[in-house]
Amino acid sequence: MFKDLDFLHRQHRAAKKRSDFAGKRIGIYSGTFNPVHAGHIAFAVQALSEANLDQVVFLPERQPRHKTGVEHFGHRVAMLNKAVKPHPALAVLELVDKNFTVHRTLPQLKTLFHGATLVMLMGSDTAQYVPSWPYAKDLLKSTELVVGVRSTHQSDEIERVIRGWTVQPARLHVLKSFAPDVSSSDIRQALRTNGSAKGLLASVRKYARREWLYASTENL
Repeated sequence: MFKDLDFLHRQHRAAKKRSDFAGKRIGIYSGTFNPVHAGHIAFAVQALSEANLDQVVFLPERQPRHKTGVEHFGHRVAMLNKAVKPHPALAVLELVDKNFTVHRTLPQLKTLFHGATLVMLMGSDTAQYVPSWPYAKDLLKSTELVVGVRSTHQSDEIERVIRGWTVQPARLHVLKSFAPDVSSSDIRQALRTNGSAKGLLASVRKYARREWLYASTENL
């Protein structure tokens, strides 16, 4: 697992000597993960195969944009670490950035994974807004995209939209998600009511119960 930025810089310096990342294909999966669920894990595992990746690194955001009431970053990271533990090719990366930005975060990733091809993973609900991101051209020109199609979209629709962008990604992979209708909001509701929801991981349920996350006072 990746621990902190200082650790990563030390790892990076050693990796440059060994060229550990040279020729590697590293998937970067940024998001809120509030909490992580089976859909996230399934998409990452699917991307490993479909996009020929050597590793997928989850990059949780400390302060996601346009979202309120998000669980503490430390708890979300802890749940991610438990969720990826059974999968050797999945890892969790903690950066000091509040959220992912092309201008600030992408250069850090290129430095940390020196010599690797970076491949950005995202859902179709996020992908459609990429051209409006600041410095989006820099992202698209230098990275590949893996887009997981959500239940509200169609694969051909998403591919058509992306092919219409002024700047095209270095390479595009559009995947029909194995779990297109799993949502974190449903998971949170299930945890509040001690109920069940599609995609709720056993490790997340156990951790959330122990730490009283997403709990409702109505169930006390």
